[in-house]
Amino acid sequence: MDLRIVRSFKVKTTPRWIILLLDMLIVLFCYAATVVADMYSVHALVARSTILLNGSIVLAVYFAVIYFSKSYTCVIRLSVIEDLYRIFMGIVFATLILIAINLGKMLLTGTPFLDYWDILIIGAFSFSIMMIEHLCIKYLYMRMNYAEKGRKRVLVLGTSFGSVFLANALKGEIGGKYLPVGLLSLKARQENSEINGFKVYRFDPTNMSEQFAENNIEALIFDSKSHNLMSSGFADFFIKNDIPLLAMNKIAEFELDKDQERGISTFIKEVQIEDLLGRDPIVLNNPLVKEHINGSCVLITGACGSIGSEIVRQVANYGAKKIVLFDQAETPMHDISLEMRKNYPDADIELFMGDVRNRDRVEEAFSKFHPCYVFHAAAYKHVPMMEINPTEAIIANVKGTRNVADLALKYNVYKFVMISTDKAVNPTNVMGCTKRLAEIYCQSLFFNAQRSGKKTQFITTRFGNVLGSNGSVIPLFRKQIAAGGPVTVTHKEIIRYFMTIPEACSLVLEAGCMGSGGEIYIFDMGEPVKIYDLARRMISLAGLKPDVDIKIEEIGLRPGEKLYEELLNDKEKTTATVNKKIMIAKVKTYDYDDVCNHIDRIIDLASKGEVHDMIFSMKEFVPEYKSQQSKFEAIDKEIENENVSSAPDRLQPNAE
Repeated sequence: MDLRIVRSFKVKTTPRWIILLLDMLIVLFCYAATVVADMYSVHALVARSTILLNGSIVLAVYFAVIYFSKSYTCVIRLSVIEDLYRIFMGIVFATLILIAINLGKMLLTGTPFLDYWDILIIGAFSFSIMMIEHLCIKYLYMRMNYAEKGRKRVLVLGTSFGSVFLANALKGEIGGKYLPVGLLSLKARQENSEINGFKVYRFDPTNMSEQFAENNIEALIFDSKSHNLMSSGFADFFIKNDIPLLAMNKIAEFELDKDQERGISTFIKEVQIEDLLGRDPIVLNNPLVKEHINGSCVLITGACGSIGSEIVRQVANYGAKKIVLFDQAETPMHDISLEMRKNYPDADIELFMGDVRNRDRVEEAFSKFHPCYVFHAAAYKHVPMMEINPTEAIIANVKGTRNVADLALKYNVYKFVMISTDKAVNPTNVMGCTKRLAEIYCQSLFFNAQRSGKKTQFITTRFGNVLGSNGSVIPLFRKQIAAGGPVTVTHKEIIRYFMTIPEACSLVLEAGCMGSGGEIYIFDMGEPVKIYDLARRMISLAGLKPDVDIKIEEIGLRPGEKLYEELLNDKEKTTATVNKKIMIAKVKTYDYDDVCNHIDRIIDLASKGEVHDMIFSMKEFVPEYKSQQSKFEAIDKEIENENVSSAPDRLQPNAE
């Protein structure tokens, strides 16, 4: 028969009952062979009724075990080792059941229904033939569906069990897109060897690109276990040599029974820059957070932003009783409502349009829903934009935070969690200083309220840049690369800390739940990334050459921007928590009344548009706020000159 005709059949849906039937015929054959051998050895016949009864018992036990263990589905699964293991365990379990039945019959009647050796022989004989049967069917199945033409020749990184599993799965996939031709090992001793039929290539930077070219290998695939290796800089070799990289999700995420129709190739994607920045994936299964959030009413300000919307998703995942989305952006609010309706149909979502700058509207939300938890993510965050519009930064980030915090106290919210930024540490721009002012207000409000017997806990979380957030550098670079360049960086030496949005929000939830009030939590952001190197890697990942296909232009630091972000003030210390990624910052505390006086003045000046005096007051109250690349550096000089001129007066002896 023409092989093309055979392949035209829809063998993806091979009836599994046929395999089950074959397995039962094998068991029946093994039982019959054992009976015949016994009769031949003792030269005695056994009654037909006894043979049929015993055979029925054996078949029933094996059928039940094989059916419920689903070992008969293994012939279209991916791992030979796993398949044989499941068959073996099924045979062992069936054998133990038959031995137990034999013991029971011995106790009741004094005679067994089968000899113990016969039970063991049936099991061993059945396993041997089933193993051959399944391997033969698997081989024929793969040959009927295997086609090398049109597949991309690839290497799989590593020689571990997971790497071999992945290579086998890709090779045997029906209609697959990738053809693994070998494994790439970092160990010299494995050179020129084979594992499970795959040639092992040794990584040698001096001739690796030539090996790829000579063997027509088009890409390297790595799985989640190799992410740390790839993000540590190992990937740069392949990027610089124009070797495409492909990433595989966790094998555990590939549910074979459900996804075999979909194909394992769909779990492989082109590597994005986010995959190479060393951030571990977050698993949303935190018992502490679930204990707090499950069954509670949660209000999230800025619910349509990058951070706010992810908090909404995670809170829904933890089973919040009601989730109030507070935001002033109409279209994003509509978009997230559609998303939540689709992905979390059982979640009780309330859409509440409002602006945190409008205290009356904020109070409507609190009086209507009486939230137990408040996550305050609403803020202006773009540094250059806030340097241009500093009064709006104060009104939104300081006055808005004060409105929400005051009402959280008034309506006896259990926990208020403010989301801050690393730019609040030694701020060099208006945005960073407004977030520091908001931190100071929330912390002083908590300690003052605590003295009055109030129970609301005010907690601050502080972290750096999040990957892929609205307006962040990675989406900007992608747009610039798609447009043909140039890619613009402000300075070749500028570095930033990065964290994925899900990770940041997961840590926000955990810190908020573990806090008891007054803490400023900081997160372990990993190693900082040089933005210039990030740009080069993104261009290379797009299959282009930096400074050849896409130019990289240095445009100079923007207003308020600094080269190095900090998570802690130099004078601050940290205290460890139960989560090694979360620490508590030891910061200066302020008197609440003094804070209110200063913030009232700053907000009043902002409302009147008196920018100079407003910035002057901010710098006086937050002396570590030193402007960089900003017109407000002139005010730093004013303060410095004022301090110098007043110094002689301070040194005069007391008149008394």
